[in-house]
Amino acid sequence: MPSFLRGLLDRIGAVGSLACAVHCAALPLLIAVLPSLGLSSWFGHRFEIAFVIFATLLGGFSVWSGYRRHHAVRALSLLIPGLIVLWSGVLYPPLHGALLPHAIVMTFGGTLVGLAHLANLRLNHGHVHDASCAH
Repeated sequence: MPSFLRGLLDRIGAVGSLACAVHCAALPLLIAVLPSLGLSSWFGHRFEIAFVIFATLLGGFSVWSGYRRHHAVRALSLLIPGLIVLWSGVLYPPLHGALLPHAIVMTFGGTLVGLAHLANLRLNHGHVHDASCAH
């Protein structure tokens, strides 16, 4: 994969994941306003599932291809727990039904996924093949 595309995917993933974290953190404040604006369907359960699927596919593809290039587990060690937390927040009914715990869990998971993309971006662009390279 060209380096431009690799960097673009990580940037999109980082911005999207961190936007998700901001969305989840602000959701308790916005929950009262959304129905009056007619936007409650935009931020409902289907939106969350679609966004978690997108984060899983984009994160899995970009971080795994980055891992194959740089062989450092730092980004994977942030991505996997982040995705587990996000999927738990969406699929575990008692957690999904509780407003504040759900917002905290989704914010934490989105932040981990965003940090995984940033770590992968740094590992991909910071790696120089020279005499000290281990592979």
